Amino acid sequence: MKIRSGMKILFQGDSITDAGRTYDSGDLGDGYVRMVTEQFSAWHPEVKVTFLNRGLSGDRIRDLRDRWQVDCLDLKPDVVSVLVGINDVLGTFFWGDFTSLDSFEADYAGVLEFTRKNLDAQIILLEPFLLQLANDLDALRSDLDSRIGIVRKLSKEFRTELVRLDSIFSKAGKREKPEFWSLDGVHPTAAGHGLIARSWLDSVE
Repeated sequence: MKIRSGMKILFQGDSITDAGRTYDSGDLGDGYVRMVTEQFSAWHPEVKVTFLNRGLSGDRIRDLRDRWQVDCLDLKPDVVSVLVGINDVLGTFFWGDFTSLDSFEADYAGVLEFTRKNLDAQIILLEPFLLQLANDLDALRSDLDSRIGIVRKLSKEFRTELVRLDSIFSKAGKREKPEFWSLDGVHPTAAGHGLIARSWLDSVE
């Protein structure tokens, strides 16, 4: 994927993308989106790019679908990056709000269809991920694996870039203990956000 001057790059997702942003239009949060922006700008100062963060903490794919017009299409980005899915898993097990695999796939496909129909944008999908900190996460892992499979399927169908974050974090967890990358298995530490940023940049450089 080639990034050129004048492009607008939009990051969408849940709390991992949100990363504590203040919801001012230019605030990038304190996570991987800011790291991508800083590193890309440092490596390529001659390439003038606008980076936008519209991640919202707690979002599931249905939430992205509902706000896609305002928080994506109306912004007219040239690149759309999406990281979502872990809250669809957590809602099933902790919030009593089940998201079926069929509805997850339908809503995700709908978001991609809206994007393809209305924008001439390049799309990057990032797998949702879970670091295995304890055995009691086995049920979550099984559900997440099914959703990762859907993301991979849709990436092929809609011809997007795909960053295999779950595989990347799994390998990283063998180099350093999982708690180094995430204290709860879901939300990255600074090192975890750095790993996402590096993986994202690797997919576009």
